[in-house]
Amino acid sequence: MTQRAPTHRPSILIIGAGFGGLGMAITLKSAGFNGFTILEKAGDVGGTWRDNTYPGAACDVQSHFYSYSFEPKHDWSRKFGLQEEILGYMRHCVRKYQLGPHLRFHSEIAEARFDETENQWTVTLTDGSQLSADVLITATGQLNQPAWPKVDGMERFAGPLFHSARWDHSTDLRNKRVAVIGTGASAIQFVPELADQVRSLALFQRSAAWVLPKPDRPFRRWEQTLFQALPWWDRLYRYLIYWKNESRALAFTRFNRLLEVFARQARKEAHRHVTDPAKLQHIIPDYRIGCKRILISNDWYPAINRPNVSLVTETIDRIEPDGVVTQTGRHYPVDAIICGTGFRASEFLSPIQITGRGGQTLNEAWKDGASAFKGIAVNGFPNLFMLYGPNTNLAHNSIIFMLESQFRYVLDALQALKKYPGSAMDVRQDRQDRFAAWVQDGLQDSVWASGCTSWYLDANGRNTINWPGFTFSYRFATRRVDTADYHFLYPGKPA
Repeated sequence: MTQRAPTHRPSILIIGAGFGGLGMAITLKSAGFNGFTILEKAGDVGGTWRDNTYPGAACDVQSHFYSYSFEPKHDWSRKFGLQEEILGYMRHCVRKYQLGPHLRFHSEIAEARFDETENQWTVTLTDGSQLSADVLITATGQLNQPAWPKVDGMERFAGPLFHSARWDHSTDLRNKRVAVIGTGASAIQFVPELADQVRSLALFQRSAAWVLPKPDRPFRRWEQTLFQALPWWDRLYRYLIYWKNESRALAFTRFNRLLEVFARQARKEAHRHVTDPAKLQHIIPDYRIGCKRILISNDWYPAINRPNVSLVTETIDRIEPDGVVTQTGRHYPVDAIICGTGFRASEFLSPIQITGRGGQTLNEAWKDGASAFKGIAVNGFPNLFMLYGPNTNLAHNSIIFMLESQFRYVLDALQALKKYPGSAMDVRQDRQDRFAAWVQDGLQDSVWASGCTSWYLDANGRNTINWPGFTFSYRFATRRVDTADYHFLYPGKPA
């Protein structure tokens, strides 16, 4: 009787302990893959929900759909989850699925290099220590590297100056003169929280945002009880949220004029709450709605209308020790400066240096713009799988749905690797190019290509962030791994 060769289960390193890394780990563990380690640069899980602790931090996707499908939470306090509650949910998942032994905190990655002679990834941490694994899964997200404004004199400012994603809770802003640079998704949430506490707030706006009312409210106790008592109702509620959100995809990707309904609603809200004609003139965008991220808030416009809030649309020239000076020479004296200038979303995996076959770095492979097969795999980087990679972001639905599609795809890839012990999967260049061309073609008629400048576009003006269609089409595209899309490489043998 022939003895069956032992099954090889690849050793795995996951970079990042946010929604992507934790969900991937739970998926692996549930499938019997226990040989994995999650490397996290900080001292806790949570990713963006750990880092963004600014006042008013909350999600703009409904609570029941901004959670794993396999781990429903029945007692969400609100229709749209708050930062602290979302972080608590993630910590709960770590405890329930016993991920603690797999987590390695304070482990920031400096470099990852693929060894062709061993088909192994070697990861070097910033403290100089090294780890090796067969498979490397990146779950660093797109919103983890703060984008700082490039303004002369920032280092000379005498008072507190910080980014909203690194909020300085030791600074008491009550009755202070505060400057806020930027009017994006974070500022939309923390400016209303500050407006009634500070003496004055100078809000420096480069371009206005389209802001819609947020259909948010606390869940009543009987609603939470119903979700708990009838899991099918919780499931149905989540299902209804999905299709309500999903119906908006056509407006973003094909029939942009449908978004004008929302533009009229935003204008109506602005006219309803903002009575200052000068502010009203500058608070309504001049670009097509949807070209940049649409924001939702119920207190943004009332905050703008406050007499102690100044809306400044002049370009900042420099920062002096005691304030901000615009290009017209006007000086705004302030005691503190907060940068609500978003993230370097298109700089995927930055600042980690990733080196694949033949010594090629990911930066070199992406010199013309980030691209990945199904947003997950890149030619020349075998056994590297990315979560929330290029062109997998959404403007209309929950990224958790996209992540769960990727979890399934990566798990299927690992199952394929089990069948070919010692091999490494490298996506074929022609398959990657064909997929990238399809994505970019699909983005041509989208609202994101209507002429504005946004964080969806990289330095070359190419949209490397958003998915150009429905999330169910992505789920279908990633339902399984077609091994014909890959070369299976063995150590010491040519591709």
